[in-house]
Amino acid sequence: MSYRIRTIEEYHEAYAHSVKEPATFWTAVADAFTWQRRWDEVLQWDFTTPDVKWFVGGSLNITENCLDRHLATHGDKTAIIWEANDADHPSKYISYRELHAQVCRMANVLKKHGVKKGDRICLYMPMVPELAISVLACARIGAIHSVVFGGFSARSLVDRITDAICSVVITSDGIRRGGKNISAKTVVDEALKDCPSVRAVLVAKCTGEEVPMQAGRDHWIEEELKVVVADCPAEPMDSEDPLFILYTSGSTGKPKGVVHTCGGYMVYAGYSFANVFQCDEEDVFWCTADIGWITGHSYIIYGPLLNGATSLMFAGIPTYPDATRFWQVIEKHKVNQFYTAPTAIRSLMAAGHDLPDRFAMPSLKLLGTVGEPINEEAWHWYHEKIGKKRCAIVDTWWQTETGGILLSGLGDMTPMKPAHAGLPLPGVQPILVDQQGNEITGEAEGYLCIKFPWPSIIRTTYGDHERCRINYFAQYPGRYFTGDGARRDKDGFFRIIGRVDDVINVSGHRIGTAEVENAINEDAAVVESAVVGYPHDIKGQGIYAFVICDGEHADENAVRASVTATVERIIGKIARPDKIQIVSGLPKTRSGKIMRRILRKIAEGETGNLGDTSTLLDPGVVEEIKAGAQ
Repeated sequence: MSYRIRTIEEYHEAYAHSVKEPATFWTAVADAFTWQRRWDEVLQWDFTTPDVKWFVGGSLNITENCLDRHLATHGDKTAIIWEANDADHPSKYISYRELHAQVCRMANVLKKHGVKKGDRICLYMPMVPELAISVLACARIGAIHSVVFGGFSARSLVDRITDAICSVVITSDGIRRGGKNISAKTVVDEALKDCPSVRAVLVAKCTGEEVPMQAGRDHWIEEELKVVVADCPAEPMDSEDPLFILYTSGSTGKPKGVVHTCGGYMVYAGYSFANVFQCDEEDVFWCTADIGWITGHSYIIYGPLLNGATSLMFAGIPTYPDATRFWQVIEKHKVNQFYTAPTAIRSLMAAGHDLPDRFAMPSLKLLGTVGEPINEEAWHWYHEKIGKKRCAIVDTWWQTETGGILLSGLGDMTPMKPAHAGLPLPGVQPILVDQQGNEITGEAEGYLCIKFPWPSIIRTTYGDHERCRINYFAQYPGRYFTGDGARRDKDGFFRIIGRVDDVINVSGHRIGTAEVENAINEDAAVVESAVVGYPHDIKGQGIYAFVICDGEHADENAVRASVTATVERIIGKIARPDKIQIVSGLPKTRSGKIMRRILRKIAEGETGNLGDTSTLLDPGVVEEIKAGAQ
């Protein structure tokens, strides 16, 4: 990989080059990939419309770069290691040659069912190899994949299928996650009562449970694969042809279908993976995300495979059958780079601070975090207990809309600062602006914008380009607005404060909820917390904290006093919570994201309409929080 940065000096040189001469910089990166036709122009862009095009006129197929080009040199190398939900289930090892053949067969199954270039295909599956294979099969023939996390409700599935007008759904009989079984096929059947565009359902056998099969519509993948060949030419795709749609929920309105395109996404996913994770030829890389989220797209499938790496795919959860499962898997497969979410780290901390001490995990070289800002206590625990103080931590910041990591450390070559995302990757030009959109220089705090396009920037929201313009480009004209607040220190390191709608204005002072949560979580009595703003007669907004305590602290008043003192100590009295509610759990999606929208409504007293809570990991916790609201 000629584009990999090896030293901090090379980073600074690459970054300067990418800003001064972006066209020549990205040309050099893109030349490392296989193109069916070379592009005519590197970049055309306008953030007003918005209209961004990369590698204009170029033609490629991303699966040729993920699979075909590796066959001659390391076709027998393991591409995917699959670790099952149940620890006693045998692992699977799929070589690049085997993966290529399986992808071609699945692509031919899709073609057999009339799927053609540009068709939208919905995937609703567990974390099994068939999911990764099906994603790549779609890309092989130019179909646009839309992966929906295999835990969403039928209603959520309807919204996504109908918005994209999907013609085929790929699913499984069931999903086993932790100690629970979910009937994926039943969810799909319920959804398809309201999805007239779907003409075929392809079903993988994953749990072996009996499921109804509708004649003429439903087909077992296992049977379909027997009647097709393992040869499927890669469909030529224009650089700006859509590769996938991935839906992301906003605080209001229906989910947004974020569209990423073939050329730019490929170049940036490959480039960012190589440089953030510094994965060597024989390394095993493990991203614990689900492929239903952008992290799984970019750093389980596309990023690793574009670089010829070995990617571990895990079907379970961190606490099943017990809270040592992650560490067992790391030792079993000799994982070198481990990439997970702060939510998972905190849950494992709560399960027992010393449990990781039983595992040496000598193979680990790098740790990563993703999905939300990591609090300092969790960062130090991760560094000390998992990395044994010898592994660098890359605290990555990016979004579904960015396609790849924008702010991060690079391997172990950049200095680490707890809870700081770090420096921008080459090609990424972040700025901070004030409320009026004026750029703020130097050490400062403000709204995080990007002033120049990178290759994997969102192109549109599917079927509604105006929504894309309003959400990301209208508030601060000429810039991509991330929706996040951030702080830049004297060394140019960025620390994400939190979503702008999660920044509380208390008596004229802007206080990030992530910052308050970080302080609360430092308290010895606290396992986890979530903070939201609510209307306050004097301050404008007050701070409402929902706090989970450990089992040893039963005196709620003592906990409230301790939390208040901790926040005052770490941030100051201005950040002291006005209300502290002790709760047994927080409303989280099945991917671990706290639904602060629900907490905000409860804090504001709007408990009558909290929206659909069926997709939460534990919907019952909402009723408990409502009953105890202050």
